[in-house]
Amino acid sequence: MKKYPTIYLEQQVHRNSSKLLIKFKFDNGLISIIRSISGATWSKTLAAWHVENTKENYDKVITTFKGITIINSSKISKTIPFKRKLTNEQKTILNNFYLYLKGKRYSKSTIQTYTFFVADFVNFHTKTPLEELTNRSVELFIEKVFIEREYSVSTQRQFISALKIFIIFCPKTKINDLVLERPKKSRKLPNVLSQEEVLRIVQVTKNLKHRAIIVLLYSSGLRIGEITSLQLKNIDIERKQVKIESGKGRKDRFVVLASSFLPLLLNYLTTYTPKVYFIEGLEGHRYSESSIRKFLGKSVILAKVLKRVTPHTLRHSYATHLLENGVGLRHIQELLGHAKPETTMIYTHVAKKDLLDITSPLDTILLTLNQNNKEEQNFLLSGNNTI
Repeated sequence: MKKYPTIYLEQQVHRNSSKLLIKFKFDNGLISIIRSISGATWSKTLAAWHVENTKENYDKVITTFKGITIINSSKISKTIPFKRKLTNEQKTILNNFYLYLKGKRYSKSTIQTYTFFVADFVNFHTKTPLEELTNRSVELFIEKVFIEREYSVSTQRQFISALKIFIIFCPKTKINDLVLERPKKSRKLPNVLSQEEVLRIVQVTKNLKHRAIIVLLYSSGLRIGEITSLQLKNIDIERKQVKIESGKGRKDRFVVLASSFLPLLLNYLTTYTPKVYFIEGLEGHRYSESSIRKFLGKSVILAKVLKRVTPHTLRHSYATHLLENGVGLRHIQELLGHAKPETTMIYTHVAKKDLLDITSPLDTILLTLNQNNKEEQNFLLSGNNTI
């Protein structure tokens, strides 16, 4: 009997919902088995297979792999239960909190995320009345849930943001807003494609709709949610611009429609004849974001690009290439729809426009030696002396 790698089960929030992660060393046999589980999906971001984090799915995974290989669920047992055990009063408060966020006109994504985190927090302290919750209650939740689930710093920041709003909505808690601090944000530089890599990805994408999506994402620097919600009425071919309505932060803005994109755009519109949205799924509904991520991933592999590439990578690449081409930060900020210039400033760290003019001190030393005619100093960096 073949010995399969151990399977490790974990819980993590991914795209605003709780996921049950199924991790193991690469094995074609296990992959074939996991594909039989309804809803099982591979995530390049999480580097794991995952399903919705429910008791039913947990039991299904255990049943599927029981007797086939070892299942390590130690990280599951340490976390809060799958099914929340909320009182009727707590459910009412959370439902009202959800409506409160809607009334404040937060985005659908933010409302779901904030409600999810607060519900988990309340459930963790389900036996503690809300009026007895303190800052130590918050610390315990982070220690026992966030740390053990290995949530990212950005996820923890979201939880603190959600809690700050919740204690305004529900002031009877003893949680001190002034003491609540978000952990410092990680300052990771974005992945950026070279212009040649962008072209390779476009060239290997043969499907006309997929190619049009990739080109518009890059050439106009759109967020994935902006392209799926983009309506045909907001594409002005004559003025070569696109109006983005209610982008992040509910801000409208105009972006440039590349002249070189127009032939592809007209070919796509003639072939697919969308009615309302620029890209449409079944029965004219909005195209799914997961479909875009999926076909982009395939194109990246075909283009033999080794970097991790997401739809947002195309936006990062757009901004960086604009900067390298001499476009000012203020204009780039407007095109991207950034509220703060500091957000746009990150591209100065990845743009190579000015860095290319800097000479390494090693090159300076070798240049000096090569200009010197003394044979004892004339050598190659490879370690081979020249005589």
